[in-house]
Amino acid sequence: MKALLVTVAVAGSLMTAGQASANQALAQKSGCLACHSIDKKVLGPSYKDVAAKYKGDKTAEAKLIEKVKKGGSGTWGPMPMPANSPQVKDEDIKTIVQWILAM
Repeated sequence: MKALLVTVAVAGSLMTAGQASANQALAQKSGCLACHSIDKKVLGPSYKDVAAKYKGDKTAEAKLIEKVKKGGSGTWGPMPMPANSPQVKDEDIKTIVQWILAM
C-alpha cells in the first residue's frame, strides 16, 4: 500500500511538471516570454511577481485575461504591454493566466 501511494505521488508530480512545461511552451509560442520570465523581470514583471501580487484576489484571473487581451500600462511601471488579441486565442490566454496565477 505504501509503495502504491509513493507511485501515485510521483506520477502526480510528473504530470504537474509536464503540464507546467506545456504551459511554458504555450507562453513561448504566444510571444509572452519575449517580455516576461518566470522568476525575473525582463521588460515586464516576472510571472512569480504577478502571482504574488494577485494571490488571494478572486477577480485576478478575469482582470489578467482582459489585460493580456487588450494590453495596458501603469500597473508595473511605464512600459506598456501590447494587446495580444486576436493573435493569441482566448483559450490560450486563459491557460497561460491560470498557469501564472498557480505559481
